[in-house]
Amino acid sequence: MKFFIDTANLAQIKEAHELGVLDGVTTNPSLMAKEGITGEENVKAHYKAICEITDGDVSAEVIATTYDEMIKEGLELAKLHERIVVKVPMIKDGVRAIKYFSKQGIKTNCTLVFSAGQALLAAKAGATYVSPFIGRLDDISTDGLQLIEDIRLIYDNYGYETQILAASVRHAMHIINCAKIGSDVITGPLSAMLSLLKHPLTDNGLAQFLADHAKAAEAGK
Repeated sequence: MKFFIDTANLAQIKEAHELGVLDGVTTNPSLMAKEGITGEENVKAHYKAICEITDGDVSAEVIATTYDEMIKEGLELAKLHERIVVKVPMIKDGVRAIKYFSKQGIKTNCTLVFSAGQALLAAKAGATYVSPFIGRLDDISTDGLQLIEDIRLIYDNYGYETQILAASVRHAMHIINCAKIGSDVITGPLSAMLSLLKHPLTDNGLAQFLADHAKAAEAGK
């Protein structure tokens, strides 16, 4: 399973990359704004900076919501770097745009997916990735992980090559359960990745090893 980080923060992307487990980056206009990145040229420059850190795909989201404008904006984003994946919303014109981009050999990420039917349409249009938002579904008392299971079953039934990119991942159990189900990718904050490191028995065991080593060293003096 691939690990993507969902942020526009360069320091966090570098930290995830240095950890040795980063496979790519997803971001969006809200995350760009959170980092104070505004203005078309500044946003494009920031995408390029992200691409220079990671060796994997970097999802760059279109702002447009009409077909012609999505095509125009998506083509501009794709030219920024070979690792750019054009991120397109799950709307009617978005599905049309995904079909166009797939014919041009441009990778796409269909975002804001909340149903298996939407994921099916994205796959039929040729999306490289489909992003079901499991955390946001959990927020409205709906089982986000069940959606991942449904999409996995449908894609396996028909051999769709579209990769399931579980988005809005919040914590370690989201990641573990997505891995059990067979999600191709997860994307979430750095904190979610780092939470996989934590276990009290690891901490206790390391503390005991260090204490025993200190005692042995002291006894040897």
